[in-house]
Amino acid sequence: MGKRITWRANVLICLIIVLGFVLTSYISYHSNRETFERDAQQVSVLTSESIAREIDAQFTRPVNVSLTMANDSLLKEYLDGELERLDDPSYEASLTGYLEAYRAKYGYDSVFLASAATTRYYHYNGVNRTLKTGDPENDWFYAFLDGEDEYALNVDNDEATDNAITVFVNCRILDEDGGTLGIVGVGFRIDDLRALFASYEQQTETRAYLVDGAGTIEVSTDGRDEGAVDLFEADGLEALRDESLVRDDDLFRTWYNEAGSSGYLVAQYVPYLDWFLVVDHDTSALDAQIARQFALALLVIAAVIALVLAATTSVFRRYNTMIIEQTAATEQKHRSIFQEAAEQLYDDIYEIDVTHNRAASESTEAYFESLGAPRNVPFDEAIAVVAERQIALEHRQAYLDTFKPEAVLESYRRGVENLTFEFKMTEDGASYHWIRIYAHLFVWDEDGSVRMLVYRQNIDDEKRRERTMFEQMQRDSLTGLFNKAATQSHISDLLSDAPDMSFAFFILDIDDFKGANDRLGHGAGDAVLARFASAMRAQFRPYDVVGRIGGDEFVAFAPLPDEAAAAAKAGELVKALSMTVLTDAGPCTVSTSAGVAFGQGARTDFETLYRHADQALYRAKADGKNRFALYEEGSSGASSEEAPASS
Repeated sequence: MGKRITWRANVLICLIIVLGFVLTSYISYHSNRETFERDAQQVSVLTSESIAREIDAQFTRPVNVSLTMANDSLLKEYLDGELERLDDPSYEASLTGYLEAYRAKYGYDSVFLASAATTRYYHYNGVNRTLKTGDPENDWFYAFLDGEDEYALNVDNDEATDNAITVFVNCRILDEDGGTLGIVGVGFRIDDLRALFASYEQQTETRAYLVDGAGTIEVSTDGRDEGAVDLFEADGLEALRDESLVRDDDLFRTWYNEAGSSGYLVAQYVPYLDWFLVVDHDTSALDAQIARQFALALLVIAAVIALVLAATTSVFRRYNTMIIEQTAATEQKHRSIFQEAAEQLYDDIYEIDVTHNRAASESTEAYFESLGAPRNVPFDEAIAVVAERQIALEHRQAYLDTFKPEAVLESYRRGVENLTFEFKMTEDGASYHWIRIYAHLFVWDEDGSVRMLVYRQNIDDEKRRERTMFEQMQRDSLTGLFNKAATQSHISDLLSDAPDMSFAFFILDIDDFKGANDRLGHGAGDAVLARFASAMRAQFRPYDVVGRIGGDEFVAFAPLPDEAAAAAKAGELVKALSMTVLTDAGPCTVSTSAGVAFGQGARTDFETLYRHADQALYRAKADGKNRFALYEEGSSGASSEEAPASS
């Protein structure tokens, strides 16, 4: 009886242990799998978005360099004189030297120029040729000439560098009448993208590809399958082809389990290349590992049952404790892997429980405390402290409006999963730097709450480059004054911002400049223009607008109290700008004629002032030059009281 009871007790205990261990292993398996799938999704999406931003950044600089060359007056002069110097070896050497200078400065793999007049193709390494029609290698040239785009990108073999696969940035060179003089640009090899993919694949254990609209691999890390293998056909993902290859701004992502492999796929369209970025997180090995762990757990159960016959209760409790600790350690390991991968891309990472209006991690809580917020303070109060202590006043309210809990929850309800915000931030209260916040919204499965992962990235260098580029775009390359578009924009802004203020609008034209330019040469003409612009700028205050709007035509715009002051200023200008400029071709004596229009901000606009001042300038020219005329309504467009430039 005792043995039977013992046997029954042991059987009952073993059944309970078996049932308990099976249930524990099953729960652990699914818990680990959910954690693993969530991490795989987040890492894949972050990897895709980061690579896309890197690709965008890689293309921004060569586009700007190509546009700079396309607007270089020296290059335009080279093309203007091409037909006259076509057989001059020094001409081709000069162009090759020009292109090599840009290649050496910026390190691109290819720098080229193609003439619209002669269809000649000049390369920085001197391998020059003529682009003949009918040759498929030259289709890009004639297609771009027939279009109207300012610039375009294409991927092709570079015949001048052993047919290496190269991304080319083609920019249109325009003459003063808007006609196309030629195409100039730079190229960089696809190896740069391979290196980018390799760095992310090493960090995140994913595979990245660039594929064309048909799914053919164009760029991969090792390059072996490029141009020959269909990614979706090779990996058995044919069912995902049509959903993945859609030319829009949406991010496509899905789990798949096809042809014996499983994983998470993210695809997005890259407009610069007209290709698609595909990030494949193959989880087949991890799936197999989890299955092996589950099978191993079953074997352990059998061994434990044998031990339980000797010490049932203690072994059961010890093993349960071990299972719980193992589960927690596995989850922590997965979270650590994701945390390390994300920290390599961003400066700081914080987690917020938006639904419950609180911090969701110790590091986030510590960050709020470091700024003076009490521990366990609600999130909306904590960000108010952050805004007060660290965010510039002009960005503070927008920051609060974007990240207050009700706004974040409303964004998530509308289907927005990613928020971006840029602002100026300070650490010491004195110096500020630019920060970009990326916030990823998701639902925490354990309690159904909406969570927000916040990534901060320093973008000070990016903003500085943007400001420098914008300033360069507004300036005339020869004189340093505002160009025509910037001049009109600044004047229009001043008229709009100061409707009650009176302004004087001056148009100045160098008398007989064309004759001097033809007589002394373009180099001397440029020296005269630069000296004239410098002297003109010196006659005005820093906040006055001074620009060059044509060859030898200049504009100035300044607040003045009345027409008498405008006339006095015009007389000073005519006198001050009568000068002798020393050039390499000899001295050049110049004088100027000026037309002046006067108006009030709310009662006029740029076009009206320009037209009136131009009419006055015409009158000054007609009356003998080296003088000014003031526009007056009802007097044939200009005052008859022109004042000659005399001391």
